[in-house]
Amino acid sequence: MAHEHDHEEELLGYQKIERYDEDKINGVAVHYKDILERLGEDPEREGLVKTPERVAKALQYLTHGYDIKPEQILKSAMFKEDYSQMVVVKDIEVFSMCEHHMLPFFGKAHIAYIPNGHIVGLSKIPRVVDAFARRLQVQERLTNEIRDCIQNTLSPAGVAVVIECKHLCMAMRGVQKQNSVTTTSAFTGEFMKNDKTRAEFLRLITASLD
Repeated sequence: MAHEHDHEEELLGYQKIERYDEDKINGVAVHYKDILERLGEDPEREGLVKTPERVAKALQYLTHGYDIKPEQILKSAMFKEDYSQMVVVKDIEVFSMCEHHMLPFFGKAHIAYIPNGHIVGLSKIPRVVDAFARRLQVQERLTNEIRDCIQNTLSPAGVAVVIECKHLCMAMRGVQKQNSVTTTSAFTGEFMKNDKTRAEFLRLITASLD
């Protein structure tokens, strides 16, 4: 059964088994060996001999979202349901790579939608976040892409997305503000038109269950 499940996910465009394109890995690794030399390092010393290959594999994994079809993830678990109250999935882990410096940014995403005839399996929403995050990104675009994917696929009465992240390009270089958090938001439908609906979403994502 596990094999059949993996095959089904692969057909839908989001299978999770790590597989590497050897030509791509070798091509990227060659350049990283050159980079190490240009930085003044010895790429032949013991600790660095396999580093170019490791970096190439890491980059392929960290950008594997290009090979995923987020819309298909949602379509694989859409169900007709007469439910019209807000559905909230909060504290979704986000790991992405800033396209400006190719350094990580990471944090949490909080997502809500108001069904309009269809609901979606809850596990699919974090998968959509990961599909867009595992690309070279800026947080603003990532926020909009998640919003648009859910809106265009489910056609709900509204979508809300809030993402809070720390950026290593800020923490490690430049202004070096280690505790800075960047918050972005994007809304459609009822979350844009209705202040009470938007306020309820913001209350829910900040509320504690304790």
